[in-house]
This record gives sequence, structure tokens and C-alpha cells, in this order.
Amino acid sequence: MNKTIVVTGGAGFIGSALIRYLLTHTDKNVVNVDKLTYAGNLDSVKSVLPSDRYSFERVDICDGDEVARVFEQYQPDAVMHLAAESHVDRSIDGAADFIRTNVVGTFTLLEAARAHYARLSDGARERFRFLHVSTDEVYGSLGNDDLFRETTPYSPNSPYSASKASSDHLVRAWYHTHGLPVLVTNCSNNYGPYQFPEKLIPVVILNALAGKPVPVYGKGDNVRDWLYVHDHVRALLAVLERGEVGETYNIGGHNEKSNLEVVTTICALLDEMAEDPAVSAHESLITFVKDRPGHDWRYAIDAGKIQRELGWVPEESFETGMRKTVAWYLENRGWNERILNGSYRLERLGLSGVSA
Repeated sequence: MNKTIVVTGGAGFIGSALIRYLLTHTDKNVVNVDKLTYAGNLDSVKSVLPSDRYSFERVDICDGDEVARVFEQYQPDAVMHLAAESHVDRSIDGAADFIRTNVVGTFTLLEAARAHYARLSDGARERFRFLHVSTDEVYGSLGNDDLFRETTPYSPNSPYSASKASSDHLVRAWYHTHGLPVLVTNCSNNYGPYQFPEKLIPVVILNALAGKPVPVYGKGDNVRDWLYVHDHVRALLAVLERGEVGETYNIGGHNEKSNLEVVTTICALLDEMAEDPAVSAHESLITFVKDRPGHDWRYAIDAGKIQRELGWVPEESFETGMRKTVAWYLENRGWNERILNGSYRLERLGLSGVSA
């Protein structure tokens, strides 16, 4: 079994959830490698610290020398690679950071992992895994009835999804060309505690709590499959420990909802749960805004493979997961305020190319 795991992007939303899970539910040693960009927040792992099984390295994954040092110093049995620029709107405004981190950074990490793997003993080589965490957005846009499967051809439509598709291809190439024991996961939209407030759900919660307009792109009828973040990290550990080397596993929440359904659900929960609401009917704050450029119509994942082969199924429904999420944001106003005291102020991003 893997004893020391390097988690890249461990100060981010999904990465921090993974670290909290590893330190709470396993005996793994965890090395958190994070550059601490705008979306990285070490407050997100404070609840499980101090721990003598946790180490933090402030390292840019594009820095080959520093990445090599991390491998040499910690001698990991596995890498769980989550570090990425991940917001579609930001990729529209500035794609360069996405190409650098998601493509060049993944290449740099793969090369360091390959050199590390070559030095391992036979037993250690048998145990070593490189798990690359990706997105369903690499598959492009669906019609009304189909589902993304592991065999679905890639057809990315945004700079973000194109950069992630590129990184997926690199990982597969290092498996087929160099024999690096890799695993790839593609997940649907995550939500839950500690999500940086640029994504739909925290934007809606925080704007509505403040009595500000709640923006909804277009008519709000774009559809996504929603996955509670703690279900996702359970799936990642299942893939790491029981997945077949070289395989891809799609991870979905079986919760297809239109964006408008998501927003109205949050508004109803806030009507019920907020003790000091700025307004009594939060749905009145919904404001329809000009759609995002190249906005994919629908994403939906067939998660049958991971269920059949690894026995994973999500524990949370959309209703139970969303109630837990809203409750967390209501109970952790201090975390929200510290985030919003930085450069991000819930402003809209990704308007490049949209005419007035």
C-alpha cells in the first residue's frame, strides 16, 4: 500500500479536501505541494493540523529543480496530481497561465516522477502510482441524451478544457512510451466546503447572503452533473489503491441539474437556513446575464466503470450535499471574509470576446 503520497494543489478546493480525508481516514504520510496562487489557501487544511504525517512544500510544479528535490527528499510511493488552473472564465481572459500550469507543469511533474520511478527498487516500483486528476470538460458538449464515457473522444471547447486535455494526453503518453504507472480520472463539477468563490455555487451563496444580484448565464438552462467533493476524494483513493494501471475512470455524482435549478435550490435553502438574511426571498436576487463565450450546453458522466470495477458510488445526493454546503458557508463566515479580503471580489470574469 502507498505510504507517502505527494498531493499537488493540496491548498486548493479538491486538493485540501483530499488531504483532510487522507489525514483523517488513513495512515498515509502526505506531502502538500502547492504554489499558493490566488485560489490556494492553507486555512483549508488547518482543521486536521498539526499532524506529524503532514508536510507542506511551497513549490511551483513548473520548477523542475524544486520538483525533483521534493521527490528526492520524500521518496513518495504515489503522486496525486491536482494542481491546475481550473476556472473557465479566467482561461478566457488569460490562457497563458493555464498552458503553463496545466501543460508545462504536468510535463515537469511527469519527468520528475519518471526519474524517481527509474531509481526505485523492484518492490517500490510495483507500488508506485501517478494519479492524474482531470475534468469531464475535455469531452466537450453533450446533447440532451448522451453520457460521457471513458471512450468518448476529446473535444475541448475552452482554453481551460484544452489545457486539461493536453495534460491528459501527456500522462497517457508517459505510460505508453516510458512505462510510468499512471491512472487518470475525469470528474464532473465538484461542490462543497472551502470552494474558492469564483465558481457558481459559492458565488451564489455569498452574493445572496450579502443581498447582491445573483448572476445566471444566459437562461440558466445549461446542465451539469454535480459531485460532492468528499465523494470525489473517496473515489480518488479507490482509483489510487485499486485502479488498473493505464486506465481512465470517470467520476460523476449522478446529479444532473440545470444552472437555474442549482441557483433556485440554494436560494430556497438560504431562505430556510440563514438567520440574518439580507432579503427574505433570495430567489428575487437572480439576475440573468450575457452568456459565457463558448458555453458548453451539457455535461453528464456515466460512472458505471468505477462502480463496477472499484465498487465506488457517491454517498451524497444533490439535496443532501447542497444542504451540507450551504450550512458550511453559513457557519464559516470568517473563512469567507478572509478570502474576500484578497484581490477577488466576486466580480465577473471571462468577458473577453463578448460584445456589449
